[in-house]
Amino acid sequence: MSQSPPQLGFGAPYEPQPGVYGDPGQPQPGPYGQPSGPYGQPPQSSYGYPPQSPTAPSGRPQPQPPNRPSGGRSRGRLVGLVAAVLAGVLVVGAGVWFVAGGDGGSDDRKPVATESAGPKQPGGEPRPKFTPAPGADELNKGRKKGEAKVRWVQKNGVDVPAVGGAVRGPWVAGDIVAKAMYRTVSGYSVEDGTRRWSLPLPADFCAAPTLPSADGQIVLALRADTTGEADCDRLQMIDLTTGKAGWTATLDRSGSMDGLSHIAMAVNGDVVTVGRLTRTDAYRIGDGKHLWGRLPGSCQPYAFTGGDVPLAAVDCRKDPSEASTPDEEVRRMDPATGRTVWTYKVKKGWRIDQFYSVDPPVVSLRKDEDTPEPMWAIAFLNADGTFRAQPVPGKENFAVRCGAEGENLDNCIGVAADDDTFYLTTEPAPVGGELSNAVVAFDMRTGKIKWKVPAPRAQRLYPLRVEDGNVLLYLSPSPPGDDRTGGGIMALGPQGGALRPVLRHPASAAAAESGMFEPAVRYSGGRSLITSTRVGADDDEEELDRQTMIAFGD
Repeated sequence: MSQSPPQLGFGAPYEPQPGVYGDPGQPQPGPYGQPSGPYGQPPQSSYGYPPQSPTAPSGRPQPQPPNRPSGGRSRGRLVGLVAAVLAGVLVVGAGVWFVAGGDGGSDDRKPVATESAGPKQPGGEPRPKFTPAPGADELNKGRKKGEAKVRWVQKNGVDVPAVGGAVRGPWVAGDIVAKAMYRTVSGYSVEDGTRRWSLPLPADFCAAPTLPSADGQIVLALRADTTGEADCDRLQMIDLTTGKAGWTATLDRSGSMDGLSHIAMAVNGDVVTVGRLTRTDAYRIGDGKHLWGRLPGSCQPYAFTGGDVPLAAVDCRKDPSEASTPDEEVRRMDPATGRTVWTYKVKKGWRIDQFYSVDPPVVSLRKDEDTPEPMWAIAFLNADGTFRAQPVPGKENFAVRCGAEGENLDNCIGVAADDDTFYLTTEPAPVGGELSNAVVAFDMRTGKIKWKVPAPRAQRLYPLRVEDGNVLLYLSPSPPGDDRTGGGIMALGPQGGALRPVLRHPASAAAAESGMFEPAVRYSGGRSLITSTRVGADDDEEELDRQTMIAFGD
């Protein structure tokens, strides 16, 4: 199944817009902030984040999360727009767009395989006998010279609803990697994957920041109750290092158009912002103090990016019920006070889609009203918010995967940037009978293509971040076959050239790696962490046994 590429590649050109100058801070290389810590846990910004990697799932189709409602600032329409525009990533495999971003975990309970042939499938045929998924020791038996070992494998162990369960995270806090899934938040050892703690939630989580705070604290949004689609209006602070619950708060509905069903959350220092249609509320993470809410005037931020450089998407509609695309702005703001540092006014009729990078600022924009074809554009900004350039796509078709669960605007993979170069993935295309993609580098000053490097046959490359002038990329494993190869972490220099292996995942683990649903990828210090972002199966036995986290490295 294929879809049409965006009209004119990236859409209409952009006119430079004056910034409201202030102190933009010191640039930090990478898409979402400055690196440090195990598996890329940032001090106050992303390192290897955001959490989803767009490799296609293998095997049985998984449940599709529901579309978000359309209209207003809700990004439900964007789901259909992205599926129609970015064909290659979003229709890979079964041709269905699933949620991206998150991780899976286990509560260390071991599912028990029985001798039963299992329930019958339609037509009366029994299911194949259940076979437990292999653990780290078994996966390492076939490891070859030069391949990293499988450090540990974590299985699901959580009984989720029949439609499956989305996963938020992973969040790394010191020696803990944590995730949230179906009314539970759990923390696991970074070293060996054993569960350190588990915290039950009173209702379903409905939103979460992409990043935790530097000291390992996070605030989740929960449904008001467990019945139906209750408002996403309860906040719960959690210390990820200990699993202890902290303060709680309730969001007040400010009017009939207050979108409490679709929340965007971000952490910047000791502040968490909770954005939605018509307003953003900011809280101090340490004690839960409410810092600010609706700002004066008609322009209101509805989503922030996390990390050291807080960028905000701002809606300037005069009437909350306004149906047409409102005027929008990109602002750098102080999340502790709501003060604007600078402003970039988005061209009329376009709306902010995602932030591909915050330092330097790179913004994805969409236009799908008053135009025969939906259009997609990318704007490179200077550190003071003034327009710099936009990519000149040529004949290439590009694709980026961003999180479908939730409204966060800082959770894409397949893009990376530093001050000189912007890296973007092409949509997969047939090469020798198998789908492969490529990475294209753009000059940040001119927007022109500098070079293009293809992925190995039947594999796909996805930029993670730029480090010391080199772009780090995740390479997906190849499909089943006699010459199957594992995935891993690769690097390309500023001039492109040949791919350089950084960490080779073993071919013996390729099936397990491919089976991770829309995996999130973390890499730091010679170790990688691959996590599934949605869990579901045909029966409880298979569901409990499903591999959801795999750690590689020596």
